[in-house]
Amino acid sequence: MGCKQGKRMTACLARCLAAVLVVACAVLSGGMAVAATPVKLGLNYPHTGEYREEGLMQKRGALMAVEEINAAGGVFGRPLELLDRDSASQADRARANVDELAAEGVAMLFGGSSSSVAIAASEQARRHNLLYFGTLTYSNDTTGKDGHLGMFRECYSAWMAARVLGDYLKREYGDKTYYYVTADYTWGHTTEASMRELTGTTDERRHGSVLVPFPGGRYHEIQEAVKAAAESDAEVLVMVLFGEQMVHGMTIAQQMNLPKRMQIVVPNLTLSMVEQTGPFIMAGVIGAAPWTWNVPFEFDYPRGRQFVESFSERYHTRPSTSAASAYSIVYQWKDAVERANSFNTASVRRALEGHHYSLLKDEQYWRAFDHQNVQSVYAVRIKPRDQVMQDEYRQNFFEIINSMSGEDAAPTEQQWRKERRRHDRPEQLE
Repeated sequence: MGCKQGKRMTACLARCLAAVLVVACAVLSGGMAVAATPVKLGLNYPHTGEYREEGLMQKRGALMAVEEINAAGGVFGRPLELLDRDSASQADRARANVDELAAEGVAMLFGGSSSSVAIAASEQARRHNLLYFGTLTYSNDTTGKDGHLGMFRECYSAWMAARVLGDYLKREYGDKTYYYVTADYTWGHTTEASMRELTGTTDERRHGSVLVPFPGGRYHEIQEAVKAAAESDAEVLVMVLFGEQMVHGMTIAQQMNLPKRMQIVVPNLTLSMVEQTGPFIMAGVIGAAPWTWNVPFEFDYPRGRQFVESFSERYHTRPSTSAASAYSIVYQWKDAVERANSFNTASVRRALEGHHYSLLKDEQYWRAFDHQNVQSVYAVRIKPRDQVMQDEYRQNFFEIINSMSGEDAAPTEQQWRKERRRHDRPEQLE
């Protein structure tokens, strides 16, 4: 064989080997692309409307969890992808969002800031055989009369908030006269009812009340409601308002100098609401929360501290309750999928039911009979402005004044069954 011919054959072999390598790489990359098909999660949250600040916190918490999980290898080697839709705190819009997200192939859904919206969205998710996790939905009805197999609530209920608050208020305010300013929807109604029962203020002739329309309660309507409270002889004002409505209500109460002659109670307090209103106006207000950013530091929960520090560094704000809830839901769903070794809805549901875990605080668990997350709850008071400003982010809002275990705070199974019977609902989730 001549020298030139040998060189030509060597070059030919080299080209053939290169071609084989290209084909092999294409096959392998194609296989990897299939293996790395994203798992889609659907967030149905208020990007606009009265609860938009709480919605923003949910999205931030969810995104952070998704990115952490993906950095650690995803779920079964597949990355998570967060899809979101704006509910604007409107039930019809939330239902339509569920239909859209289901059509895009999401594996589960979560979100909410209005309980009526979360309930409506979860019912729609059930039609698509998808689990729905409530991030911020405090109505007793969510896991009570309207509970079903597809709904899991990560946050606490109105009853649980009233239990820890009632325990404190009955000790400190005894037989004081109360007045209730209440948002006119399922969360407002069940919160007022729970607070009345657990503070001994069920006599509506002595302890008056007024309703504020929701959604869409206008400023002058909130003003009239607060004025009615001011004209009463109440010593404790329970403002069962949330989000923007609470901000307006507290601003009006301050203008009327009500904090000087009434103890104001806001049953569900969040970081976003306090910040929107301002620490000067909110100082001294009492409320409840299932989690606040200082809980992990005060009770020494390392994973919770890590979450707070990472969130604060990333977003230049402390995380709110709803951010922690969305973050926890993503991790809990991932954990259930891995324990079930399946994305199948029924398999994941069974993996969740009765499951105990610790993440951002002490032990929590998903109760099997109603899918309520049972966890410690806290009564808090908003600190004076000078203490608030000591924090790096000027958000040192919450003084923990009472705490209660989840077992003591949650309604019993007997109470739950009684409520289901009262509304002619089956005594087992369906």
